[in-house]
Amino acid sequence: MKYEFTIIVPVYNEEENLLRVEEKLADYARIAHRKTRILFVNDGSKDNSQELIEQICNRHENFEFLLFKENRGLSAAIKAGFDHVETPLTGYIDADLQTAPEDFNLLLEAIEDHELVTGLRANRKDSFVKNMSSLIANGIRRAFTHDGMDDTGCPLKVIRTDYAKRIPMFEGLHRFLPAMILLQNGRIKQVPVQHFPRIAGTAKFGLWNRLLGPLADCFAYLWMKKKYINYEIAKKS
Repeated sequence: MKYEFTIIVPVYNEEENLLRVEEKLADYARIAHRKTRILFVNDGSKDNSQELIEQICNRHENFEFLLFKENRGLSAAIKAGFDHVETPLTGYIDADLQTAPEDFNLLLEAIEDHELVTGLRANRKDSFVKNMSSLIANGIRRAFTHDGMDDTGCPLKVIRTDYAKRIPMFEGLHRFLPAMILLQNGRIKQVPVQHFPRIAGTAKFGLWNRLLGPLADCFAYLWMKKKYINYEIAKKS
């Protein structure tokens, strides 16, 4: 049976989390609603992440990896995953496992009638500053994109791969994935998912990344929306 769903796992200096990631994703693959493979994208980690990733992939036939020559950022890691996925459906999850892989099944149920389904972190377990900065950033982004999404930063998403491959990714654009699906006349939905505190490793985003950076990205999105090319073939020879 062919794989139907690929989970992209961006990794940057997550050696403390990777064995737990292996356990949780291997467990999920056994209960997944679609036959699932996992694709690690190592974003130029400086710690022992790559050695652990290769050991994990040697233990599981449905685990694979890509290794960047140097650190290029989360959007680049997600883009590389999109470029290499061959299954009809693509998802991604952060290596910190603050979201639960089993919740992919909730998103997969909803993807039947949509092109993108994103998690909505219920009862978030982050600090007050992180929660407030995300709340403000999401409000600003919604005002620019009108995508109706409350939590585009949730690192749990499922996307139809043909739509994902048409997204012109730029640095920071991972926050705008629902809006980019709307530009393709796709249908989007958010589904409440579990959220947990980070128990190992360190967060990769600070106040600038969560608040000021996304504000600048909103103006880039408006420019892209104005210039975006979208078409459908009605007939061909």
